[in-house]
Amino acid sequence: MGAGHAHRLYLPGASPVHRLPPQCKLVAVLVFVLAVVATPRERIWAFAGYALLLAAVAAVARVPYGLVLRRTLIELPFVAFALLMPFVASGERISWLGLSVSEAGLWGAWNILAKGTLGVVASILLAATTEPRLLLLGVERLRMPQLIVQIAAFMLRYADVVTGELRRMRIARASRGFEARDLRDAGVLARSLGALFLRSYERGERVHLAMVSRGYDGRMPAPQDVGATAVQWTAAAALPVAAALIATAAWITP
Repeated sequence: MGAGHAHRLYLPGASPVHRLPPQCKLVAVLVFVLAVVATPRERIWAFAGYALLLAAVAAVARVPYGLVLRRTLIELPFVAFALLMPFVASGERISWLGLSVSEAGLWGAWNILAKGTLGVVASILLAATTEPRLLLLGVERLRMPQLIVQIAAFMLRYADVVTGELRRMRIARASRGFEARDLRDAGVLARSLGALFLRSYERGERVHLAMVSRGYDGRMPAPQDVGATAVQWTAAAALPVAAALIATAAWITP
């Protein structure tokens, strides 16, 4: 879990949100998402309140709103599914914008879009203000099993390596005049994937032998301490506490 290079999702900065320990931010985001999910879908004002909370976090963290909006495009497949629900769902039909749609489908689409988008934005802000290696240290501090943490660390470290290997293989094929046009070329692509798997497996064996030769005993050394003070936990609790208050108000108000 060495430093390495910064991940493309991380936005370097020195804001108060950046300086919070990763485990504090992980717990804060988890509680926030749980509060959002538990909110009745009919309380539209509550979701507006959640959006304002995330906008405040982005402002404190100095994460540009445009950047957050661009990264929310990752949820487009879910948006497409939600937009179909009013037309395919059963139940009472109503007229909306000149179209006959299902009322239950409209509420279902709103429920997916509102809660899904808020969860995605919260995750985007977490990724933009926390380096991936620190996130791994944070989940380790939260008592995540060591084996899972190490697997995630190696996936993070070698995903770019394997992707680079795949890119070089594609360039090598192109330099020899190969261009995939239809299913008849599937055999060549399948052999390329098989070769990539073998290369990745052999690389993993070499890395493991190198680690064992350097004294690896099943635990990775922590490069830095990510302990959290009571003040930091209190600061991180601002978002989930505010979200919990909104969720509570949404349930007790008509």
